[in-house]
Amino acid sequence: MNAHLDDHALQRLAAELEAAPPRPHHSGLLQMAARALPGQPFRFALSRGGWYRPGGVVLASGERVADSLEVWAETQLAACSGDLEALFERHGGEALIATRLSGRTHYFVAPCGPAPADFLQLEIEELHEVMDRRLFADEPPADLQELIDPLHPAVLDGHPVAPPRYRFRRLTDMHHVATRLPSPVGQVHPLVRFFGEWTQSQVRTDHNFCDHWIVALREHQDRYRNPLLSASPVSLHARKLKSFPWDLQARGADSAAQLKAFDRAAGYHGAWYFHLVAGGLTPRALAAALAADLDAGYRYLREQDAALLVAWMQSPYGA
Repeated sequence: MNAHLDDHALQRLAAELEAAPPRPHHSGLLQMAARALPGQPFRFALSRGGWYRPGGVVLASGERVADSLEVWAETQLAACSGDLEALFERHGGEALIATRLSGRTHYFVAPCGPAPADFLQLEIEELHEVMDRRLFADEPPADLQELIDPLHPAVLDGHPVAPPRYRFRRLTDMHHVATRLPSPVGQVHPLVRFFGEWTQSQVRTDHNFCDHWIVALREHQDRYRNPLLSASPVSLHARKLKSFPWDLQARGADSAAQLKAFDRAAGYHGAWYFHLVAGGLTPRALAAALAADLDAGYRYLREQDAALLVAWMQSPYGA
């Protein structure tokens, strides 16, 4: 996150979000973002769901014992001098229940310049806490990890523990991200190359990159515990393009027609190429067929798209 993004405004936004129930179309959320971050024209881009993470600890009645299972487990184990059997003796008979947070991440974008990386990306989680499993089985866990995330849990029906709620995740200046992505010596990061190729393909158009793509970010540590950031583009149109009926036998005019149909469905020129690089919706075998058409003298590709294809065939990559 860039230093110029107002930390106090983000803290106010996070607090306001926590207190607001989620609503369809996120109109209330957008109003909160507009108040906290005036001058940034955020709009909804994409929702990604199907993930979950450990929640807290509750009693069967739903009464809360702890907000974080991991913190509770570490604290209670320390109180038992690291003895898991003592922890089991102390709490095993309390019928404690571990919860999970089922989540979706909502992405909002605000363009702030002509370059593909010139946009802000706001990520808000929508969390629903439900009962997951009995915390203790019939025997003490083998280690702390088995207590927190067992291989064979005593699964319960996912009854809600609390209503759905929003949680602020992060606000990212994508231009700042692009300048600090790691890459091997003499190479550029795949996302940076992707941005550059977008600029090459979308010359003289009014399309913003964030009209069609968001960037999935993940922070992790390398083996030396140094922080690393990974970033990859995610299409806003993947769902509607997933079933596109590619004909890998098409050549010449027929091939040109299907590329135009794909681009029309995606809403911008050269979409077939970017879905070749990211997301895999354009079959890689198609790239070889298009290159063969170029070698045979067909000229149905735009000049800039032909250049991108030739460069990709010489040095293929996935963003």
